[in-house]
Amino acid sequence: MTLIIAYTPFLDPIRELQDWWYLLLLPLAFGISMIYKAMRCENLKTYWHNVFVMTAQIVAAMIALAVGLIFIVLVLVPLIPVR
Repeated sequence: MTLIIAYTPFLDPIRELQDWWYLLLLPLAFGISMIYKAMRCENLKTYWHNVFVMTAQIVAAMIALAVGLIFIVLVLVPLIPVR
């Protein structure tokens, strides 16, 4: 009898996406923007423009946060004196 083990997402991650996981930010930001702007836009003529602007803002904020954290870890943390 063959033993079939179920896929457990948090214990067995998908190996094919490990090198490209950061690209998943784009569809995530786009989906969040679509849902948020669908609830908040009063005029649907500017809906898609607002969605793309908000998507760009989310991606730019994530990039800025990543650069800021890299700066803190690589520049500021080594300056902390060790006792």
